[in-house]
Amino acid sequence: METSASRDIHSIHPYTNLKLHETQGPLVITEGDGVFVRDENGKTYLEALSGLWCVSLGFSEHRLAEAAYRQMLKLPYYHTFAHKATDIGIELAEKLLSIAPVPMSKVFFVNSGSEANDTIVKLVWYYNNALGRPAKKKIISRSKAYHGVTVASASLTGLPNNHRDFDLPIANILHVECPHWYRFGQPGESEEEFASRMASSLEQRILSEGPETVAAFIAEPILGAGGVLLPPATYFEKVQAVLKKYDVMLIADEVICGFGRTGNMWGTDTYGLKPDMISCAKAMSSGYLPIGAVMVSEEIYGALSRQSEKIGVFSHGFTYSGHPVTSAVALETLKIYEERDLLSHVRKIAPRMQAGLQRFADHPLVGEVRGIGLIGAVELVADKATKAPFDTKAAVGGFLATRAHHHGVIIRALGDTIAFCPPLIINESEIDLMFERFGRALGDTLDMTAR
Repeated sequence: METSASRDIHSIHPYTNLKLHETQGPLVITEGDGVFVRDENGKTYLEALSGLWCVSLGFSEHRLAEAAYRQMLKLPYYHTFAHKATDIGIELAEKLLSIAPVPMSKVFFVNSGSEANDTIVKLVWYYNNALGRPAKKKIISRSKAYHGVTVASASLTGLPNNHRDFDLPIANILHVECPHWYRFGQPGESEEEFASRMASSLEQRILSEGPETVAAFIAEPILGAGGVLLPPATYFEKVQAVLKKYDVMLIADEVICGFGRTGNMWGTDTYGLKPDMISCAKAMSSGYLPIGAVMVSEEIYGALSRQSEKIGVFSHGFTYSGHPVTSAVALETLKIYEERDLLSHVRKIAPRMQAGLQRFADHPLVGEVRGIGLIGAVELVADKATKAPFDTKAAVGGFLATRAHHHGVIIRALGDTIAFCPPLIINESEIDLMFERFGRALGDTLDMTAR
């Protein structure tokens, strides 16, 4: 009998040990229904990470399929180059700007979060050239940040394996400390004191580089793929004061947090950010089709406009920017959020999610439990008292994720941090089932580490 491993010989899989995959093969998913997916053998799994943080409306929302079908019949493709537009793209841009967390002027459409943040790097540079500040080009990101995988966005990403042997990061991309109080706070240091130290460290880095060379600071409201790391109390308040002092713009990466994940429409709302640019994607279309966007302030757009007039063209864009079918699906997604008042559902169900996470706080393998809204994580440690991590070679998080598959729940192991980000439509009984199955896998992992 032909196996999945023997059939799956033509694809290079992202974030996969390619050599191991040659023999292990994939988990082949063939169907979806609500918060569940089914593999080729008929086994059903509760999808606890919404695919890749994106399938907010679950895996069987017919309205999105119907929106794509209608648009396919009407206009399957057109572009936005050279003064062209589509009616559906115009409507989507208007809708996005109407729900932006702070006043924004214009939208630039892309096909992913990576493309959004890659575009932002170019816009930062273009903007400062337009202002006659050719030296003000450095962009500061953070250790453990995740901003994408293109050359520029992977440089912004603060995870070592995204840089190793890819010859990254590129010039003008810098990183400061990860603001994870549990892991990097000093003994006796409060969250507020830790936040002050992080802000002071950022200020010192800006001063050491020269404020005239530092253009922007990019941040996820919650660091997602770096471990679902929530900002310590007062962190963004203090960081934004530093940025304002040195005329450094703030970029909010809302690719994971945007569209209801934290209990507000944007993580920017949840944490009081005042960004100059915003990137978004993922739940913008519930992951049904690839689309993302960059929103820019009027000040930034004005400079872009003047510079394009000077040059004669704004030479940036993608074949599929503002694709009419993906735009139709995204617009329908945003309509569903409003019509079903999904934010109220998230706020109602979030306490069940967070209480479910907290039940594991006293487990001998768990160092920290953290979360907000319908996103959270459990960090595994070898020693609760000292917070000592497991040896990375032991791949404890990977073992737990495999056992979770066995018990019928798909989770994401970010090293030894287990991430949860279920579809926003999840109900209380499904949350309970998710944690019941996770608990079994955690028990298996305890048995394994005790041997």
